[in-house]
Amino acid sequence: MQPSRRTCLGLGLGLFTASSPLRAQPRARSVGDRLQLLAPLEMPGLGRQRVLRVYLPPSYATANARRYPVIYFHDGQNVFDDATSYAGEWGADELLDRLAADAGFEAIAVGIDNGGERRMRELNPWDHPRFGNGEGFDYLRFLVETVKPAIDRQFRSQPEAASTALIGSSMGGLITQAALHRHRGTFGLGGVFSPSFWIAPQAYDLAANEPLLATQRVFVYAGGRESASMVEEARRMAELQRAQGAQLRFVEEPAAGHNEAAWRAVLPRALAFLFELKP
Repeated sequence: MQPSRRTCLGLGLGLFTASSPLRAQPRARSVGDRLQLLAPLEMPGLGRQRVLRVYLPPSYATANARRYPVIYFHDGQNVFDDATSYAGEWGADELLDRLAADAGFEAIAVGIDNGGERRMRELNPWDHPRFGNGEGFDYLRFLVETVKPAIDRQFRSQPEAASTALIGSSMGGLITQAALHRHRGTFGLGGVFSPSFWIAPQAYDLAANEPLLATQRVFVYAGGRESASMVEEARRMAELQRAQGAQLRFVEEPAAGHNEAAWRAVLPRALAFLFELKP
């Protein structure tokens, strides 16, 4: 996923700003009336606030006793609505509506907005000589200690780890991988798309020192046209996690680049694996 104001194109560091012609024409909103924008939450230790975007499944208003699994997405601006995205949306709400109709699977989905220019630090748990001090572990504490409790209080969620998924791409893939190891008791399911391990090789040490649980399910994805090392780095992590006993699926798309269109295309397969949906 790309940030709402600035973005790294591919795995290079060429930046476009919000004044770029790419944003000159406003885009129409592409969300329904079951998407809620929550009041910003304080981020302890980081001195800022963050917006949450919450999708409620089709039966939520009428099935008063039903509880739902929850899927958390990083870079929430790009998850549901083309109007707020930088380079296209994931279409998670449309996909979940289709799964509800076709497979009977329903879930709450939560998009956590990214921090714009702070994104490279906020989604990296480790310091980097170019991008500055890593804030990723503080960000994860915000997810575990503030965001998830708020969602579990306000909505009819299934709070158990086995019903809680975390999904992200690029820097969001990096922080998702870290969360699966550091907070194994919270996130039982994870979608690690196009992870930016190039910026933080420490991710492999974290994975080795804080192994996954056998109950966790992890979907790791990489595109063949992202960078010279993307597939190799993602496969290395997947093999390490599989050796730890986790239920893991690794998917490579040789013709896919580093963009929202690729991640949108693979999201149905990720959800099918994580939630064990039948074809």
